[in-house]
Amino acid sequence: MTDLRLGVLGYGLRGSLARTAHRPGAGSRVTALADHDARARAEAAAAFPGARLHTDHREIVEDPDIDAVLVLTPDHTHADLAREVLKAGKPVFVEKPLATDIESCDAILRTAYETGTRLYIGHNMRHMPMVRLMRDIVERGEIGTVKTIWVRHFVGYGGDWYFKDWHAEQRYTNGLLLQKAAHDIDVLHWLAGGYAEQVQAFGDLMVYGANPHRRAPGEPKHEDWYTKDGHWPPHTQRGLNPVIDVEDVSLVNMRLDNGVLAAYQQCHFTPDYWRNYTVIGDAGRLENFGDGPGGAVRVWNSRRSGYRAEPDAEYPVPAAEDDAGHGGADPLLVDEFVRFAREGGRTDTSPVAARMSVAAGVRATESLRTGGAPRAVPPLDPELVAYFARGQTR
Repeated sequence: MTDLRLGVLGYGLRGSLARTAHRPGAGSRVTALADHDARARAEAAAAFPGARLHTDHREIVEDPDIDAVLVLTPDHTHADLAREVLKAGKPVFVEKPLATDIESCDAILRTAYETGTRLYIGHNMRHMPMVRLMRDIVERGEIGTVKTIWVRHFVGYGGDWYFKDWHAEQRYTNGLLLQKAAHDIDVLHWLAGGYAEQVQAFGDLMVYGANPHRRAPGEPKHEDWYTKDGHWPPHTQRGLNPVIDVEDVSLVNMRLDNGVLAAYQQCHFTPDYWRNYTVIGDAGRLENFGDGPGGAVRVWNSRRSGYRAEPDAEYPVPAAEDDAGHGGADPLLVDEFVRFAREGGRTDTSPVAARMSVAAGVRATESLRTGGAPRAVPPLDPELVAYFARGQTR
C-alpha cells in the first residue's frame, strides 16, 4: 500500500501531530506544509525532508498530489480552512476545537454533507488508554446506568501553554471552555451517552490577570517560555502574552438530554497537571487516579459503607508507546484518520460530538460572562446528525 500523501496547514504546538503522522513506508507521509512563519517552516524542513514548504495554504488545498490535509492552525481559522479543504474534495483532519462558535461548526458539518468529503476531528482523548478504560467499565455495566459525572481538571502548566501566545485572547479562542474543556466535555458526553442541553457557569481571570509581566506587542515568546519544573508558583511567570482576557478558573454545571447531571471544573492555580473523572451510576461509581500509564481506575460497587480507600475493583491504565502524545492517544488518532481518509466508515471520534462539545463550551462561556445565567444548548440539524451517524454516507 502506498503512503497517504499529507498536506499540513500550520506548524505550531500541534506540529507534534504532523510528526506523528509522518511515517514514510508505514502508511502516511507529510509531503507539503504551509505556515506563515519562517521559523516554523525551517523547523518543518528539518522534520520532513523533501517536503514542499509554502506560505500560502492554497498551495496545499489546490495541490493534486495531496491526498488528505491536516488543519493544525489556531482555533479561529479552523472553520474557513476546513471548508476550503472540504470543497476541494480532500479528506480533512481538523484539530479540536472544531471552531470557536456554533454557527461555524454547523457550517463545517453542512459543507461536509453537501460535498460528501470526509471530515475528521482531532478529539484524541477518545483514544487515551485511561478514557477507553473508563468507557469499557461503563459499557460492561459495572456501575449500572450513568446518572452523574464530575470532572476536575488541574492545569499546572496553564501559564506556559495558554497565557504566553494567542491562546490567551478571546478574539482567537473565545475561551478556555472551548480550547481546553472541549476535550473533557466530549469525553463526558461519550461516557454519559448524551449531550448537554442546558449549562450554567461561573468563572474569573484570577491567576494571570493581575500578573504585570507581559511581553511588549510584537515581542516573540521568550526562549524559556516553557519549563517542566520551573515557573512555580503562578505569579513567578514571566513573558506572558500582551493581552490576556480568557478566564483561568471556571465551574460549569450541565444537564444532558438523557437526564444525566454533570459538572466540569478547571483551575490554573494548581501545581499538578491531570484530569480526575468521577462517574456515578445507579449501581456504583468509578474514579481515575492519574490519567496516564501508572495510573488506575477504581470501582466501588459491592455495598454501602463509609469511606473505603480500597475499591471493589482496580484496573491499571494500560501502558502507552514511549513518547507518544496525550498518553499514547496521538498515534491511535492518526491510525484512525488514515484509515478513514482511505476507506471511510465509522470512527470513534465524531464531528457531531465535536460540534456539541463546542456548543456546550460556547453557551457555558456566555453564562460565565453574564453572571451565571443558565443557557440552552441548541441541537444540531437532525439531517446532519443522521448523515454522520451513518459514517458520512448518503
